[in-house]
Amino acid sequence: MALNDLVVAITGASGSPYAIRLLEVLLRANRTVHLVISPAATEVFEREIGRVIPLQYEQFDPKLLLGDKAEGLNLNLLKYQNYRNFQSGIASGSFLTGGMVVCPCSMGTVAAIAHGVSENLIHRAADVHLKERRKLILVPRETPLGIIQLKNLLAVAEAGAVVLPAMPAFYTLPQSTADMIDFIVGRIMDQLGIEHGLLKRWGVQ
Repeated sequence: MALNDLVVAITGASGSPYAIRLLEVLLRANRTVHLVISPAATEVFEREIGRVIPLQYEQFDPKLLLGDKAEGLNLNLLKYQNYRNFQSGIASGSFLTGGMVVCPCSMGTVAAIAHGVSENLIHRAADVHLKERRKLILVPRETPLGIIQLKNLLAVAEAGAVVLPAMPAFYTLPQSTADMIDFIVGRIMDQLGIEHGLLKRWGVQ
């Protein structure tokens, strides 16, 4: 039986719409999501979609993050975890989850995970998922990739992570940016083993 709890981390790479759509789809699937946001991610959110996201517990409001996507969602399933809080359950392997997604995943975060540097809760939770042999999905969004970045991506893949770059396909004949976002989110859902109808599959009429 799949575990209901999932970890989603948002870091400072471009790709805020991917994160928002992923959260929406997971909540609609009635999955409990433990959400961690890095300070750099809040800067990207403000630039890309004009939303200011406070990281303090007492100020965090999921509606500020999700915008109109919050309508109809069970926001009680969204468990916010401050990136500094190493007392959070997800910092320990004894806290069971069905997997973790870092979306989008900055190259700095990839480097920290590749070298086991737990400077914040995102790094630590990722390290936990690797050591416990649980699903860890990293969604990098960077181009071009240098030698150091490629080596770090190889290192996390060798350690057991799934590297799922934010590279939309065109065989689905996307009609909008939303279609391209759904392709990536759909592939993430595939890796998590959660049913969805977000994309047209190759070979399926």
